[in-house]
Amino acid sequence: MVTDVIDVSADFTIARQALWNVLLDPQTYPRMFTGIGSCEPVERPDGAVHWQVRVGSASGGIHTHEFVLAIGRWYESFELRSPVLGSFAAIRLRGDQQRTRLDITLFATARVHPVVEQGGNAQVTDWVKAGLRRTSDSIAGTRSSVVVNAERSSVRRNAGVARNIAATGLMRPEPVSIVKQLRSLSKWGFNLAGGYAAGAAYEPDRLALIDAGGHRTFAEVDARSTALAAAMHSIGLRKGDAIGLLARNHSGMVETMVAAGKLGVDVALLNAGLSGRRIEEIVQRHRLSAVFVDGALETLIRYLHNEVPRYTTDDCPPSPDRTTIDDLIAQAPDDFPVPAHPGRLIVLTSGTSGSPKGARRPHAKGFGTIAALLSRIPLRVEEVMLIPAPLFHTWGLAGLQLSTALRATVVLTDGFDAMDCLRAVAQHRITTVIVVPTMVERLLEVPDEVRASLDLSSLRFVVSCGAPLAGATVLRFLDSYGDVLYNVYGSTEVSWASVATPDDLRASPTTAGRPPLGTRVAVLGPDLRPVPVGSTGHIFVANHMLFDGYVNSAPPEEADGMLDTGDLGYLDAAGRLFVVGRDDEMIISGGENVFPRPVEEALAHLPQISEVAVVGVPDREFGQRLAAFVVKREGAGLDSDMVRTYIRNRLSRFSVPRDVTFLPALPRGETGKILKRVLVPGSVLSE
Repeated sequence: MVTDVIDVSADFTIARQALWNVLLDPQTYPRMFTGIGSCEPVERPDGAVHWQVRVGSASGGIHTHEFVLAIGRWYESFELRSPVLGSFAAIRLRGDQQRTRLDITLFATARVHPVVEQGGNAQVTDWVKAGLRRTSDSIAGTRSSVVVNAERSSVRRNAGVARNIAATGLMRPEPVSIVKQLRSLSKWGFNLAGGYAAGAAYEPDRLALIDAGGHRTFAEVDARSTALAAAMHSIGLRKGDAIGLLARNHSGMVETMVAAGKLGVDVALLNAGLSGRRIEEIVQRHRLSAVFVDGALETLIRYLHNEVPRYTTDDCPPSPDRTTIDDLIAQAPDDFPVPAHPGRLIVLTSGTSGSPKGARRPHAKGFGTIAALLSRIPLRVEEVMLIPAPLFHTWGLAGLQLSTALRATVVLTDGFDAMDCLRAVAQHRITTVIVVPTMVERLLEVPDEVRASLDLSSLRFVVSCGAPLAGATVLRFLDSYGDVLYNVYGSTEVSWASVATPDDLRASPTTAGRPPLGTRVAVLGPDLRPVPVGSTGHIFVANHMLFDGYVNSAPPEEADGMLDTGDLGYLDAAGRLFVVGRDDEMIISGGENVFPRPVEEALAHLPQISEVAVVGVPDREFGQRLAAFVVKREGAGLDSDMVRTYIRNRLSRFSVPRDVTFLPALPRGETGKILKRVLVPGSVLSE
């Protein structure tokens, strides 16, 4: 039983002023106290500061309350009061530069969240003291920002792999089919080729691919890719060679990747959003032996030397004399030498700025690779998966690789239209959609009545990756489509780092989640040692799918077997990761470190705004300042002063964008990521 009044006292060897400053920072509470998803200050017109606090969990219920911050004597006492609930917390500090005593009185805590009533005074007291202890450790610099999910314990990891694979229904107790599947995987490896071959051995007539041109069964993909590999060998391609693949999502693109892998040929996945000159540079730099290209994308290879062979991947060749992969398959010899090691896929990073770097993707390490993602996303065997995300993008490719391991039927689309996506879900009874954040936003633009007219009951997973999702977007999506949204944080270099489940996102909409099985995430300081929980630093990741290096560039910084993601973030008390931005996006304005993302998050809550991007620009007085680029909703009344006033009342004065530019649309790359460099010509900004 919880009483109305609870008194808590604690002593710390921390200077009173330091502790006071941290406790008056609203960011402290979601970072240090479990169960608090967010705490945001809002200044009212009368000058009063309210803290909007999101508390609870998906299972126990989530509530948002407003508390009024009232300061008594500076450095000595303050209160947080909820006029609506009649609850308050009174905090008093006594001490000096060496020690501080905290005396806290809590009134009516059960009104803040009903779960509190199920515990007792001791449980509430322990919760308060645990949060204060983490706060003290943060001030003292305790190095605690490391979260490990069985990454350094082979016993726990193997047990987790077995448990997650069993949950999928993948290895059914049918000895003959299991032997056939394992024989296929043994021949081709745990990759696309092995996945389709294993599917063909287990259920040859099951649909593997559906696109605008028709469909392919697992047996057809396996047979056609084997024939195409033999044809590739007959035209002179050999183990260790590399080809370029410039295509949009369709069966021919998949078959080309699988065939090259079977022959031991590497495939550089060319971004269809690149310029012709850039593609020419990539072909020369990577010494590609041939280019396989969609007929509609032929103009992008017009600058290539004539001696580079070209083959068409679809049924729309640019000229009658161009050889297609269907021609190659029809003329294929009966056999080819199977290499000891399959070919690798090379994904290009930094898509449309600078010189794209080719990152060699590693081969999957047995069932551990699929089990890692399944530990956070409970997919099952024989899902029906829609992949509108480009397959030349790391995330679209990851979805395809995951699909073969699960014997999923994959629906491929060329481009993305929200209505077409929902119609496909209803038509094919799709269970899983692999998307990038801009697609999540487009799905929210479909009118409620239109969405209600379609049967979307089969949809269980909408898995997003590639860029941060705004907290406002997350909550709107969960409320509109149900608890089906998963947010994956990773990169081409580290594969995955963390996954936020619907429960994570309900509690804290901006979180990147927790590390999957076999993964270690740490937030490190400049000395490459962990920073305290709640403190911001560089995000490093270790797992068994770290990339095999760049083709022509130095790898990222490494520390204790972990790679630098290039992002800055922090871990909260519950072990959830939060990404605050790219390390090259942070600006120093008037001596203060300022990140664009909190400003973008705040502006995303305004109903008048459909899209926003915030970047740093030079400033003579402060060194740097923020500039906001805003897309207004149709008919919305919004001006620059309103934007600046809104941010001024929610964030620090250094976060107020002096420049606010309204645009009809934000520039985006082929994967939907906002191209911030285009917004500020001449600047060096991350994409």
